Order: sequence, then C-alpha cells, then structure tokens
Amino acid sequence: MKFIMFMEDKDLENKTPSKMARLAWPKAKYGAIIAVIIIIVVNILFYWETITSFFK
Repeated sequence: MKFIMFMEDKDLENKTPSKMARLAWPKAKYGAIIAVIIIIVVNILFYWETITSFFK
C-alpha cells in the first residue's frame, strides 16, 4: 500500500501546472545567451570611461 501511494505522488510531481503549461517557454540556451549579453552591456555602461581610457 505504501509503495502504491509513493508511485502516485511521484507521478503528480512531474506534471507541469496547468497555468504554466500554456505559456511558451524559451529554450534554456537562449536564456543563457541573453543573460550573458545583458551582463556585458551593463558592464560596458558602468565602466565606459575606464574602457575608453585604455584607448587614449
């Protein structure tokens, strides 16, 4: 009886919630690429003067 309950609980864990299933989720690699691009752009904005001082 305990084994059957455990298997039923495991099946319920793996299902995507109904509200989330209707959303179009982007691929993980695209999210990682976007995150890296955002980090680079923000760093360039913060350190623009330091970056340009190397070329003077």
